[in-house]
Amino acid sequence: MRLAPLINRLLTLRSLKGRLLLGLSCALAILAGAVLSMAWQVGKTMVHETNMSHLRYEASLLADEITQQVNQRVHALKRLSSSMGPSNDVGWLSYELQKNDALLSWFDGLIVSDEYGEIVADWPSVVGRVGLDTSELEYFKMVQGIRRPYVSEPFIGRASGMPMVLMTVPRLDEDRRFAGFVAGVVSLDRSGLFNRLATIRLGDHGFAAVSTASGKILYHPDYELVNAEISHAQRNDLLDMALDGWQGEGVSELANGRTSLQAYAQVWPADWIVGLFLPTEQAQLPLSGFISKLFGIWLVISLLMMPLLWWLLARILKPLEHLERQIGEVGAGRRSQLALATGMQELQQVANTFNRVEDERQQLVGHLQEREAFLDSVLSATPQGMFVANFGGKITYMNPALLQILDIPADTQMEQWLTQIHADDRNGARDMWVHSLKTGSDFVRQLRFLRSDGETLWLDIHARVVMLTQGGHSLGLVGVVKDITERRQQEALQRWEAEHDPLTGLLNRRGFERRLEEAFADFQKTSTPSALLLFDLDHFKPINDEGGHAMGDEMLRRIAQVVAWEVRRSDHVARQGGDEFGVLLPSCTLGQARVIADSLRKAVSEVSVTHEDKEYTVTLSIGVTVFDESDDAVEVALARADAASYDVKGQGRDGVMVKLTGESDPMALFD
Repeated sequence: MRLAPLINRLLTLRSLKGRLLLGLSCALAILAGAVLSMAWQVGKTMVHETNMSHLRYEASLLADEITQQVNQRVHALKRLSSSMGPSNDVGWLSYELQKNDALLSWFDGLIVSDEYGEIVADWPSVVGRVGLDTSELEYFKMVQGIRRPYVSEPFIGRASGMPMVLMTVPRLDEDRRFAGFVAGVVSLDRSGLFNRLATIRLGDHGFAAVSTASGKILYHPDYELVNAEISHAQRNDLLDMALDGWQGEGVSELANGRTSLQAYAQVWPADWIVGLFLPTEQAQLPLSGFISKLFGIWLVISLLMMPLLWWLLARILKPLEHLERQIGEVGAGRRSQLALATGMQELQQVANTFNRVEDERQQLVGHLQEREAFLDSVLSATPQGMFVANFGGKITYMNPALLQILDIPADTQMEQWLTQIHADDRNGARDMWVHSLKTGSDFVRQLRFLRSDGETLWLDIHARVVMLTQGGHSLGLVGVVKDITERRQQEALQRWEAEHDPLTGLLNRRGFERRLEEAFADFQKTSTPSALLLFDLDHFKPINDEGGHAMGDEMLRRIAQVVAWEVRRSDHVARQGGDEFGVLLPSCTLGQARVIADSLRKAVSEVSVTHEDKEYTVTLSIGVTVFDESDDAVEVALARADAASYDVKGQGRDGVMVKLTGESDPMALFD
């Protein structure tokens, strides 16, 4: 008993209350989805703008700090160059370098060159550095050409093996001519230039980087990339623009395929680019967490509201339960009309409409019962077999006359007696039945029915679709069944007699010609070979003259029997008149026909009749041919076989002769 409420709860979606609850739930879900979606879109925009602003500020700040540090070092080198003057005296230059030993807090080393690019002094001294020719190096050519401070491309120090850059300022004489350069060696990892970048925190996967305008990396969290060229795979549209001098922010993909927020700023004194990179999913992580919390809160609130909504709906729909119960009582006959005690106008209108319709239905039921009784009486009294089928094709009624014709009880299932329809007629009848139901056309069919007593009936069935006058909808079929077994037997007998010889039982000339035409038509369509044998009986006239026509008829019957035995089951044997015979061999080559003709000749030669102690025999003069492509009618082949038969008679009778057209292949004899 306790299972019933549980089952009812599981089936709540089939009730109005369940569907209303589902609708309200869907509405809440849609509203929540819309709110969350709007919050996500607005939040994403705000997060994007906030992070972009932050990245832009940080990139600008970092670029300013690096610019300041570069400028401080360049100014220090300028002061050093001014104190040295244009002199290339090694002692003086070394003195000045040692005097400015405090600069080593910014530089890893100081060097001085003459106007030809040769290193004339350094501090601290590195073996092999003084006397080094830099005239072909990139930084010498640049500072000589522009005569302004210049920061070199990164290189690996020979002594330290660390990535470095060279900050250079030109030395000028009194006439502003180039007299060499003063340079400071800056280690990229120990100089403190990029200390501020190491403190930048951009989530778990964000980072800051510095590169030259030529695309060499000066700073990267992955130390292995320092001093490496930025590959084509690592580039994007924003980075390409930054390398060309642009600064700003945007969204693009990194080499790892992640979409990230990016900001770029230029360090103009050194021609460097500072880049900040923050993956989009990292930037949106706080927003995702916030949206998830909102969804959780909505879900909890929705679950808590469900019992309340269920109770409210139950209260609102209580009158509907009373309406349902009373309708059931009307249907069961325990109540004649609905009587609802409710103030809901809609339900009162439903009850009034139902009561009016129920009154009309009762009147119609009464009329219908009268008509059904009348129709049943008519169908039961008619001697003609009749049936009624519904719009689904199932026979729902058979009158007594039809039950008697079929010899089946009234309670026999349709599936059972359908199996009694002859197997050759069953599929065709079923297809026609379905076609009539679909198209509304009449069902007209003749078929065989196997009665339980073993008798086979031929039935003529004519059924018509009954259409509703209003709307044109089909109500089913009404059919008439006639027993035409006797008529079909008479027709079959007449067809057999029309095409068969009454004496021998073989085909007559009419039946033989029809089959010749069919075989010739198949030959013209498919080139199926067919052979033709024509012959008459040699020495048959003495049998009729001496023994009488009775003995002649007996000889004809025996020969017909022998010929029918000797040919194949698929062949057609005919007596065309008198002692003239023909044999049609469908699907037979000329070689096979010749073998059959010889067999016939030998078999017939052994047939005999006796009259007054005298034995009579006959022989055959057989003409053989096959259909040919040049034949335009079956009469051509008949004439060719007849001519061959006459040729045999002219050569002494009792033989077989093959006659072909002039274009026929002689090798066909050996097929």
